Amino acid sequence: MDETTARLRVKLPLNAIPASGRDWAWHVIDLRLPGTVGVDSVLHTPTLRPTRAGRIAVDLPHSRPAPAVKASGHTVAVGFDWGVNTLLTGTLGRLTGKGRSKRVVTDGRPLIFDATTVSATLHRLRGVREHLAAKRDHYRALADGLGSPHLAWGEHLDRALVLEVEHWRVCARIRHVNAALAWAAARWAVDQAVALGASVIYLEDLATLEARGHRRGNARLSGQVRGTVAEAIRHLGAKAGIAVVTVPARGTSKLCPGCLATLTHHPAPDRLAERGWKWAYCTRCGLSMDRDHAAARRIVSRGLLGQTHTTTDRTTNTRTIRTTIDGTVTLVRRPKKTTRRLRRQRQAEQAPHRPDGPKTTPGKGRPTPSRPTGPQHRGAPHAAQRRVPGPKTSRRMPEVRTVPATTPTGVVQRPAGHDTQAPTSFGPVPGHGVPAHDRVEEDLLPPGRRRLSRRTCRRRTRAAERTGFHHLHATQAHPLTPRIGPPDGNRTRPRRARKARKPQAHTEF
Repeated sequence: MDETTARLRVKLPLNAIPASGRDWAWHVIDLRLPGTVGVDSVLHTPTLRPTRAGRIAVDLPHSRPAPAVKASGHTVAVGFDWGVNTLLTGTLGRLTGKGRSKRVVTDGRPLIFDATTVSATLHRLRGVREHLAAKRDHYRALADGLGSPHLAWGEHLDRALVLEVEHWRVCARIRHVNAALAWAAARWAVDQAVALGASVIYLEDLATLEARGHRRGNARLSGQVRGTVAEAIRHLGAKAGIAVVTVPARGTSKLCPGCLATLTHHPAPDRLAERGWKWAYCTRCGLSMDRDHAAARRIVSRGLLGQTHTTTDRTTNTRTIRTTIDGTVTLVRRPKKTTRRLRRQRQAEQAPHRPDGPKTTPGKGRPTPSRPTGPQHRGAPHAAQRRVPGPKTSRRMPEVRTVPATTPTGVVQRPAGHDTQAPTSFGPVPGHGVPAHDRVEEDLLPPGRRRLSRRTCRRRTRAAERTGFHHLHATQAHPLTPRIGPPDGNRTRPRRARKARKPQAHTEF
């Protein structure tokens, strides 16, 4: 009909058991399209299904044209390495130079999607699933050994049926957490690429990650949702106009990204005498960094240097690079002047407006300074006048306002949101199994009717408990300038902004 409404014509039965064509009739249903369905989307055949509330839900698939992305010719890219707890570890790379002088430079900023807590939740759920499966098989074995005439035969089968239902629910929970984790990681990866101005994302080819021999290094990785993450990144990258290409993963953690020498792996940077897995150290150039971060540099280098060998599968439309071209990755810095200016401009745009006029805070007659103006704050006597050596400050001191202590009159200046007049409550906090004063908890019911309280924090955090993402840590998507490394031309350093000269007065005789 229009941009926000669609009309569906469907033939539905008029009774529960239709016997002829008279028992069917055409119906016209107007559907309100959600905001995710664009104007240029193409609607497909929907599916009608009843809900528990007695209503009819419509599953409306749709497709939208994706912008065409090129397979080669990229200069700025983001490479991601698969990990165990850090599901994705990435870095930004830029291709500079032409011909034999081509090289890959990076700003050294790691991009980390840490899923440690979610992995712990999945590990716990897998243990519960195996425990339920073992008990179910045990009761089935007991029932088969007793036979149908025995009195306990039916009881064992009933217990096995209850355990089967619980086993199915735990499996559904694991599938839900895996899907939510995969799409959250994919959304984060695409947001990072868009914010950094990258036109391509390079991933490790999952087919080259198979373990050789009797190694158990990839045994823990088998439980990850890397395949779903890769498909989600391709889907979201196509919508954002970003190409997704896989590169060979063999040997990305073996060689140094700075000099291509063999790396040694250790448990921590301060334990280089021990053999480990997490930390990488190069004895030739002295590179010392996280193993996954070093592998991400190798991945983005293989992608940018070998992008001319990109092949596209006609059936799945996936792009991959099978030719391995190794090159060094040089660490460079962005121009500080430009970065500092952009950061200050962004802070000024995001800062709330300060109303003009006198302050209403009692006992405060002047505005709070944004930063120290010298050895002391504004209005304070100079250190030389008091003959007390004052502390030295730096221009790079963070803009943090200190909270003063309580004044003799009892006035306390604290950040917004803290109530300084209300007394502090002691004892257990209501909501974690502790009944509050203004409501009746399930614990007050008779012993036969007690169950897990739904009025505790479990109900308020039900959405967070389904996915376990309330403790997920990931690098924030900060928009940075894609111009990293030396600028084009013969200049080796960025040109600084020239100061405006004062006009000089000319006198004519």
